[in-house]
Amino acid sequence: MAIEVRAHIAGTVWRIEKRSGDAVRAGDAVIILESMKMEVPVEAPANGKIAAISVTEGQTVDAGSVVATIV
Repeated sequence: MAIEVRAHIAGTVWRIEKRSGDAVRAGDAVIILESMKMEVPVEAPANGKIAAISVTEGQTVDAGSVVATIV
């Protein structure tokens, strides 16, 4: 079952911490967003493997946007 990793705030993708195929544990930073001059991590909600990264560095995302998928 795929788990969607969603941005909890609007911002710009500053850095992608994990790549497709990387193992993650719940709480690991997957993406770092820049919002209001602050770096905000988007964390994995569960253990698994990154199936896909849905954003690129520099891309603007809205709150609730899917940034990655974990399987």
